[in-house]
Amino acid sequence: MADTKYIFVTGGVISSLGKGLTAAALGTLLEHRGLKVVLQKFDPYLNVDPGTMNPFQHGEVYVLDDGAETDLDLGHYERFTNVQLTRLNNLTSGQVYQTVLENERKGVYLGKTVQVIPHVTEEIQKRIYLMAEQSKADVVITEIGGTTGDIEGLPFLEAIREFALDVGTNNAMFIHVTYVPFIKAAGELKTKPTQQSVAKLREIGITPHVLVCRCEKPLDKELRAKISMFCNVPLEAVIEEKDVDHSIYEVPLMLQRERMDEIVCRHLGLNTPQADMSQWREIIRTLIAPSHRVRIGVVGKYIGLQDAYKSVYEALIHGGIANDCGVEIVRIEAQEIERHGAEKMLSGLGGILVPGGFGERGIEGKIRAAQFAREKRIPYLGLCLGMQIAVIEFARNVLKLERAHSTEFEPRSPHPVICLQEEQKLVTKKGGTMRLGRQPAQLLMGTLAAKLYGAFVIQERHRHRYEFNNKYRKSFEEAGMVFSGTTPDGKLIELIEIPDHPFFIASQFHPEFQSKPHRPHPLFRGFIAAAHLAMHQKPL
Repeated sequence: MADTKYIFVTGGVISSLGKGLTAAALGTLLEHRGLKVVLQKFDPYLNVDPGTMNPFQHGEVYVLDDGAETDLDLGHYERFTNVQLTRLNNLTSGQVYQTVLENERKGVYLGKTVQVIPHVTEEIQKRIYLMAEQSKADVVITEIGGTTGDIEGLPFLEAIREFALDVGTNNAMFIHVTYVPFIKAAGELKTKPTQQSVAKLREIGITPHVLVCRCEKPLDKELRAKISMFCNVPLEAVIEEKDVDHSIYEVPLMLQRERMDEIVCRHLGLNTPQADMSQWREIIRTLIAPSHRVRIGVVGKYIGLQDAYKSVYEALIHGGIANDCGVEIVRIEAQEIERHGAEKMLSGLGGILVPGGFGERGIEGKIRAAQFAREKRIPYLGLCLGMQIAVIEFARNVLKLERAHSTEFEPRSPHPVICLQEEQKLVTKKGGTMRLGRQPAQLLMGTLAAKLYGAFVIQERHRHRYEFNNKYRKSFEEAGMVFSGTTPDGKLIELIEIPDHPFFIASQFHPEFQSKPHRPHPLFRGFIAAAHLAMHQKPL
């Protein structure tokens, strides 16, 4: 812990600038320099975690091995690096204040007046020290959520200011991600928002060592010099982070060209060789000029928001990388299938994917999508709710079980083929109460799942309350559905597939959470291969 170096990533001007992506890309470069890196995200909102937040407001909930429901930026951290994250890697204001108030009730503060400084800020700092101690990392990268100037973020900024003072200037550095807008009418980039953002940060007592400038157009030398002078940052530390042309996986290479990792290592006194990014460049080559192409339809209820299915979209791209295949993702609103029919909305696709989700809206559209994929022999991949949808569709249209449904959507269904887990029936609180995190599954020999995984015992992440109803298990098997994966005790269904189909497989778990560009998940790799074959009728 004494030798650990600390990097703090803040953001200014506007939200959604890509602080998490920048932190993850820097983590990639430092890992390729031979350093052990760990990343964590501090979120200023008062929710205890994102588990109960609407995807339209917050994007997807990213689930870790230990069952923590976390911010989607942790997905970037795991996809870009080899770090194994836990609930310690995501901290919210809700968690901080909850701990402080519990301590106050227990008398931990010995009757003192409990204040933001020092009690809240010290609790935030404890998490940084704990992360360093437990991870034994060379570098801890901490991203501060929100935008500089937001009132709820002030305790976090004060905490990291004090922390940097405590560990010493050679052991900590601040990276500020900002925005340099292009004003089309004037035909030029404007630096004033960046100047104002840095001024706000300096008011708090933090002077950034590096400025990462998000921009649509390249920064010329004159503009960099202006930013350097007005923001009191060395010219070489004004980093251009232009919008990528093809993929977010270009960002590490972009930052390497700007020598950002070199600047960081020099400031922190880290003597390391240059990062060998040859594998990463090959990934980008595949993304830019793939040998094959395929169209995949994703049928969901949060299609209007890019971040709602972030890990699913990335896992599809990873599956494409594994097959040297470009993936065109067609986003399809489930309710539109209900209005216009499956034939009109789904024709011309190589594969159909139904992701997870909650709530009744769009359910019938998803069921029609599963039916269309099954009957038209189009490769289908169902994830969590997508597996339950496939079960309901099969029950209705193959087993002829009228009004078959999930009790989540129709409690009075005469055929509840999907029902609430027994241990969930007495649960009243929403947050952190589902079946969560990494769980083992046993695969059936000779199945497609076993072939794709190349194993008979797997570990996958879960986030759900409802399960397949085992009362109907025999009927499904007799009709041709195979339960290719179960919990080790055989009681819960984890994977289903239809053997007499080019590719029809669905999982109760979320495989997208364990896919990486350099290590694509087996289900996505197999799905893209089958989808390409279905579109072009020739093997990859």
